[in-house]
Amino acid sequence: MASFSTWLRYIANKLEFSVSLSWKNYKGGRITDREVGHAVWKNLLQGKLTYLHWIKGQEMAPTVGEAGGTLLVRKLPDADSTSVFIGDVVVVKEPEKPENYLVRRLAAVEGHEMLSTDEKDQPFTLEKDQCWLLADNEKLKPKEAYDSRTFGPVSMSDIVGRAIYCLRSAVDHGPVQNSDFSMKRDSPILEIELDVDEMAKNHKA
Repeated sequence: MASFSTWLRYIANKLEFSVSLSWKNYKGGRITDREVGHAVWKNLLQGKLTYLHWIKGQEMAPTVGEAGGTLLVRKLPDADSTSVFIGDVVVVKEPEKPENYLVRRLAAVEGHEMLSTDEKDQPFTLEKDQCWLLADNEKLKPKEAYDSRTFGPVSMSDIVGRAIYCLRSAVDHGPVQNSDFSMKRDSPILEIELDVDEMAKNHKA
């Protein structure tokens, strides 16, 4: 059973999420200024901060098994440099097919100078709101890994969540290794919303 302090940290996370989501909807014109307060309370009291996402392929091995796995993902309604960090495993809209989603590790953010091992490539600096994503599987060639080495920088706003737990099989599962700061922030969410049995059921499906 979660401690009182864990519940307080969890509620703080829910409030942060609710405010962020409501503000995003307001800026997008989906709600009016009069509806913001109601939306904050509605989002705070309803639903979870996580969802399940199935991933297949070997791009993220060994974080995710080569046969795939089920991820517990923390929702990030308005990802930026204050909510995701270098080292985090994120769920992002696929650049060439935005209706699909990729799971990759955040390797660099705006302001970072990118250098290539190929002398023909010119160094460049990531611009505002840009980030660089890499697959975990170092055995794959860049084209096989299908990450920023193939499709280039992506917008931080295309990040929709951070993977916080992975079920590779019924006996092989555990927290996803993210940045230390993110793992600390996500720990109360993981403790309260993690349901391994539900993940296993979806994994088999």
